[in-house]
Amino acid sequence: MPKNILISGAGIAGPTLAFWLVRYGMKVTVIERAPQLRTAGQTIDIRGAGLEVVKKMGLEDIIRAKTTQEQGINFVDRENRIQAAFPVETMGGQSFVSEIEIVRGELATLLYDQTRNDVEYIFGDKITAIVDRGDRVQASFAKEADRDFDLVVIADGQSSKTRELVFGSSTSPIYRLGQYTSYFSIPYEESDGTWSRWYNAPGGKVVLLRPDGKGTTTTRAFLTISSSPNGLEKLDVNGQKAEMHKLFADAGWETPRILSAMEKSTDFYLQEVAQVKMDTWSKGRVALLGDAGYCPSPISGMGTSAAIVGAYILAGEIARHKDHKDAFASYETLLRPYITKAQSLPPGAPRFATPQTEWGIYILNTVLSVVSFGVRVGVARFFKRFLSPPAESITLPTYDI
Repeated sequence: MPKNILISGAGIAGPTLAFWLVRYGMKVTVIERAPQLRTAGQTIDIRGAGLEVVKKMGLEDIIRAKTTQEQGINFVDRENRIQAAFPVETMGGQSFVSEIEIVRGELATLLYDQTRNDVEYIFGDKITAIVDRGDRVQASFAKEADRDFDLVVIADGQSSKTRELVFGSSTSPIYRLGQYTSYFSIPYEESDGTWSRWYNAPGGKVVLLRPDGKGTTTTRAFLTISSSPNGLEKLDVNGQKAEMHKLFADAGWETPRILSAMEKSTDFYLQEVAQVKMDTWSKGRVALLGDAGYCPSPISGMGTSAAIVGAYILAGEIARHKDHKDAFASYETLLRPYITKAQSLPPGAPRFATPQTEWGIYILNTVLSVVSFGVRVGVARFFKRFLSPPAESITLPTYDI
């Protein structure tokens, strides 16, 4: 009989795993606590091995057609003068901006559309208890009746409550990086152009604008703060917006426009910038996937690729092994070195990119200007560790379908 597998989370990792499990002839249910598919979110990168998996899925052309087509990223000062520029072509598209930049909601919708006819999706519900019976897993839900599954995969994000049901909450796996970031969409203006713009303000503040692409009417705004007090993630959306107003009131540049548009945004989201570091990614018949098990943090540029690659390997190992213990062990053996490298941040990150003083900002812009010059004169390889996430650090297994 085909395995009956429950996945918690309908973001990127969950539907990608569902895609492959269905290809291997398994029965899949995806449960998502949101009442409908989450189509909001930031611009995300697909790099290296992640792109190779996308090609194996037959989705590369569709994804490329939906990319934002960003030309690169400009670091600007308060007067919008460019201090350093990094085009997407840097080192074959593996610079600060990847050649595959897509709005998260676009990718989530695509993965859902590719799987919804073969996968049971349950929205507006969540797992409230997981009991491993040895030969099966009994899952309880807030609304649905209890059900039995062969395996459960938790893929519902960095702050997963489902993870706590299985692994406990006594020891937090969250490795905090001392930052918060909020992102939301604002109306596009002609000055937004086709390049991302990064602006630093004193107090460890970063304002980032990323246009959605040609023909769109929106730009993605990011507000990141390194000196903010802890606990912002516990506030409701209105409270979080109020804190952003306080923290960025004197930031300058285009911040007044961004804060004004933030009040009308319906897709505002704030999260703590952190990594998830677990000693093991499985327990009994339950496994972790994506940010729930090994979030590299938004500043790594590797979150989406790690989720996609992890889903591909987990599905392949489940299909290749009769015993789930062997499958989960092999999944971790193959993927752990890749994740370790993905979570290895450049020296000084993230603090170096968010200086506290005008002098610190001047030093950062000077360093970036030198690096940018190095890119233009052809010595970019020297700066690769600072410019490019470790996208090519795994040889993907080949699985029979």
